[in-house]
Amino acid sequence: MATTKVVVDPITRIEGHLRIEALAENGRIANAWATSTQFRGIEIVMQGRDPRDAWAFTQRICGVCTVVHAVASCRAVEDALDIRIPANANIIRNLMVGMQFVQDHVMHFYHLHALDWVDVVSSLSADPTRSAQIAASISPWPNNSATHFREVQNRVKTFVQSGQLGIFTNGYWGHPAYKLPPEVNLIAVAHYLEALDWQRDVIRLHTVFGGKNPHPNFLVGGMASAINLDETATINAERLTDIHDMIRRAQRFVEQVYWPDLVAIAGYYKDWAAIGAGTGNYLACGEFPSADIRDIESLYFPRGIILNRELGRVHSYDQRAVAEFIHSSWYEYSQGDAAGLHPYDGETKPSYTGPPTPWTYLQDEKQKYTWMKAPRYEGKPMEVGPLARMLVAYASGHEEARALIGEALGRLGVGAPALFSTLGRTAARGIETVLIARQLPRWYDDLVARIKGGDVRTFDGAKWEPSSWPAEARGYGYLDAPRGALGHWVRIADGAIRNYQCVVPSTWNCSPRDAQGQMGPYEAALTSNHPLVDPERPIEILRTIHSFDPCMACGVHVLDATGKVITEVKVQ
Repeated sequence: MATTKVVVDPITRIEGHLRIEALAENGRIANAWATSTQFRGIEIVMQGRDPRDAWAFTQRICGVCTVVHAVASCRAVEDALDIRIPANANIIRNLMVGMQFVQDHVMHFYHLHALDWVDVVSSLSADPTRSAQIAASISPWPNNSATHFREVQNRVKTFVQSGQLGIFTNGYWGHPAYKLPPEVNLIAVAHYLEALDWQRDVIRLHTVFGGKNPHPNFLVGGMASAINLDETATINAERLTDIHDMIRRAQRFVEQVYWPDLVAIAGYYKDWAAIGAGTGNYLACGEFPSADIRDIESLYFPRGIILNRELGRVHSYDQRAVAEFIHSSWYEYSQGDAAGLHPYDGETKPSYTGPPTPWTYLQDEKQKYTWMKAPRYEGKPMEVGPLARMLVAYASGHEEARALIGEALGRLGVGAPALFSTLGRTAARGIETVLIARQLPRWYDDLVARIKGGDVRTFDGAKWEPSSWPAEARGYGYLDAPRGALGHWVRIADGAIRNYQCVVPSTWNCSPRDAQGQMGPYEAALTSNHPLVDPERPIEILRTIHSFDPCMACGVHVLDATGKVITEVKVQ
């Protein structure tokens, strides 16, 4: 039996630092380990601080996911202090989070994930006229012309003739796993470049409501977005028109570029509908409340649990069933490594025992190997993210989700089981983006209607002063972020934060093994009928890991069985 040992460290085109070790036999991955190699400890930073400032600190967890951490933090504090935010503030948060979803998902597809499927160099041999014909057959996007595609092709040729590929340097170009014809590759490269300018435009919605981006401003009790149609320094008619136009441009790009590209590319990779299934358990905490966030019936995306890939039943989600374990993690608990702590009682005590020795996990299952804790829901590892949300929506009877999922499956000619895969994960992200892009105008219309009706309130300061707070309080702030279910738990005592814990999407998905040997979603997906054709160019590993959209590094190292670097490929 041929055995291959591969280390990919760090995984690139992601946000954060991630190492994957894989053990392959006869071209299939038999075992895998996912290691997060960076410690941040934001929970320690939070202790003793004013809970009204928590959002400003927690959104620094990530330079990409700033909005979602800020909103989850505000919701946690508002839950603890029983603060109900005005309806306008809730709509503004939905608009900001919704645009974050749309921008983030489109950027992920083109700039982080598409190069796993698109051979940039192959586009140099494409016929631009044929590319234009193909593009016109699937979309009315005005830039889909032979002239535009020829200009893009010439730009790429200029890179190559100068001895470099610029932003496309050092990919696995020519890998046999690439299946797109040159003309489709050229379409994807052209839209990759267009998406760079598009995303910079539409995300300005954050600067209108939040003053800047990244790290826009938020406010416990509502939003610091004063509305007065007659003033220049507030949200006025001109700014509302700008927002309307950004939403329109966002939706148009999603519907006419991103979604058609995704479906067209997926059609060449249907075999990936049977690869990378993962744990089979899915968790969605729900998102986009149309009323009070405690009214879960008002959530546009419902919350729930899917177990064992059974779409016939949606189990209730209860945050009290969440616990974090550290059997394989570089932490220690006061109660010992076997304890599972709910986030309200969570501890962040780093205990680094040194870098793991590759492959010794096979002999020593107690070896710690990651900075990720292992969250479990009622003891089970759970996948979170767009696939989880779309599965829960589908199984809950969400009409718009069911219609678009059915349309996508029909166009690809695959059945519902195809959703449980690397391809399904990527398709779900696209489906979700279309749904949110269509929802943004509705939230905008709701906001404008309320303003025209005379309601301009965006903040409730009734419980702003600490003198109005209870001596002790605790609160949970959920947000089903682009990468998945996000939870912030806060305990407040005497006006200050006593304990603060975040369980983020990549903690769920990059979870290591627990004491029962249960793999986390990354590890399980890599061992679910997963190929590895060329260990020196492990593009298959990147495809599945990127399908989760992990939270960036700069190089890929492939090692032999003794740990010696046998090749190094830097990718963007």
